[in-house]
Amino acid sequence: MSIGHTLLALLESGPRHGYDLKRAFDEKFGHDRPLHYGQVYSTMSRLLKNGLVEVDGIEAGGGPDRKRYAITEAGITDVATWLTQPEKPEPYLQSTLYTKVVIALLTGRSAAALLDTQRAEHLRLMRVLTDRKRRGDLADQLICDHALFHLEADLRWLELTSTRLDRLAAEVRP
Repeated sequence: MSIGHTLLALLESGPRHGYDLKRAFDEKFGHDRPLHYGQVYSTMSRLLKNGLVEVDGIEAGGGPDRKRYAITEAGITDVATWLTQPEKPEPYLQSTLYTKVVIALLTGRSAAALLDTQRAEHLRLMRVLTDRKRRGDLADQLICDHALFHLEADLRWLELTSTRLDRLAAEVRP
């Protein structure tokens, strides 16, 4: 996820303080990974330096001065360009799970047990996401569907790999 573009897009509705941007980001996109304040302010500093935002006002308070940021025309153009660019599909050719299966086979450990444990973890997470999807709004349902479809693909791979373990062991062992 491009945090910079997301924060820029949130500014299109009007100027905001860093705290407000963090809160809006976390409400819409940060359920599982909320932004750290430092990440917001370092991103805003970079966007300011690049001319994509400007300081719309500064308010004095009990602590440090609070800057209110506004998106510039260049920022709006940057978001529009970003939205038209397709995301690169992730082929998962460098999978940690695949690496673990091969290492287990190479070292004489049980790759079948590893796959069983992983299958159980995928199913556990699918139950959590299914429950969240049932209780959530449409945005939550869509993000849960995205994750569930990926987990289902992983489960298919786990099953296929389980049926091919003997052949894979013969190929990877010296």
